Amino acid sequence: MIKGKILIVEDEKNLGITLQEYLSDLGHDCRLATNAESARISFTEGAPDIILMDIGLPDGSGLELAREFRKIRKDFVLLFLSAQNDPETRVEGLEIGAEDYITKPFALKELVLRLNRILEHQNLTKTTPSEIQVGDLTIWFKKFELQNGNGEILPISQKECSILELLVRNESQATTREEIIEIVWGEDKFPSNRTVDNYIVSLRKWCETSKQNAIEIKSIRGIGYKLNFNVKAIEK
Repeated sequence: MIKGKILIVEDEKNLGITLQEYLSDLGHDCRLATNAESARISFTEGAPDIILMDIGLPDGSGLELAREFRKIRKDFVLLFLSAQNDPETRVEGLEIGAEDYITKPFALKELVLRLNRILEHQNLTKTTPSEIQVGDLTIWFKKFELQNGNGEILPISQKECSILELLVRNESQATTREEIIEIVWGEDKFPSNRTVDNYIVSLRKWCETSKQNAIEIKSIRGIGYKLNFNVKAIEK
């Protein structure tokens, strides 16, 4: 099992301690913060790989705290843990760049499965360059940012970034929708093929800004997608 540095931000002390002890017993390096103030300190000192963020905190909103952390760093995975199952709150959390939104109560084993998938994916992508420049397009995987053909810097979601990483690793080879779903979403939560297609549409819009047609994502009928570099890629 891959180990990670996890920051748990949870104001329900019993739940927070349970999560900390359970995940620590599995070998993870865990810190627990029960409010926004202590979470800021732990975030700065601990540099976590993953943050489990409660939305309702005694001294602020977990959503706002997550936004604050995102402005400082973009290279951590964010999961919201909340008793709130309001669709608008869920969407807001995902828009901040959350990998997932887990509604309380939840099974500890389910949480561990999701964490393992996330850490396995992070380990897999360590071999991916932090920056790739292809003609007038640039990808910053660790920063979750793209530069389009007009020189504009654009933020991308973790899902978009993960799909793009997979297509880049499989450059000039067909990547099936099933492979994208298994690697990006995991076996515990399957979206529809249409969901994958929608993410591809977003990435294609970025590709189409290139005046050099530097990158193209082709549809392979009945299979999935293939990414081609039409000009030489420079890895950094």
